[in-house]
Amino acid sequence: MRRKNRGFRKRTRKFVWDVLIHTPLVKMTFLLLILWLVFSAGLYFAEQGAEGTTITSYGRALYWGIAAFSTAGIANMPVNGISEIIGGIWIILGSMLFFGAIVATVTAYFMRPLQRPSKQIIDTIEYNLEQLDDLSIEELELLKETTDALIEHMERLRLKRAVNCD
Repeated sequence: MRRKNRGFRKRTRKFVWDVLIHTPLVKMTFLLLILWLVFSAGLYFAEQGAEGTTITSYGRALYWGIAAFSTAGIANMPVNGISEIIGGIWIILGSMLFFGAIVATVTAYFMRPLQRPSKQIIDTIEYNLEQLDDLSIEELELLKETTDALIEHMERLRLKRAVNCD
C-alpha cells in the first residue's frame, strides 16, 4: 500500500510541477494580483472624501476588487464618476484575466504534448522508469524491447550522420 501511495504522490508532484512550469498560471496569477492591488488603490483614492461612499479604506477597496471581478455581485457601488470608470475597467480586465488564466492553463497543459512529440516520448519513458517497481514482467519486457529499438535507431542515425559527414 505504501508503494502505491508513494507513486501517487510522485505523480501528483509531477502534475503540479508541470502545471506551474509549463503553463501561464503563475505569470497570469502574478499579473492579476498586481493589477488588483493597483486598481484597488486607484478606486480607494478616487473615492476618498466622496459623500456616501462605503469604500472608506484600502482594505474595503481590495474586497470590492475581488467581489467585482469574481462576478459575486456588489452591493456597495463606487459613487464618483472616475471611480465607476476605474471599477468598470477592473471588472472587465480582472474577469478576463481570471477566467483567461484558467482556460489558458488547461489548454497549455493538454496541448503541450501535441506541440513536442519527442518530449512526450521522453516523458513516457521517464514515467515508466519511475514506475519500475510496479511494472509486470511483460511490461518490463516491452519496455526493454522499446529501449533496445530506440538504441538501435540511434546507432543507425549516428552511422548515417558519419557517412554523410565524410
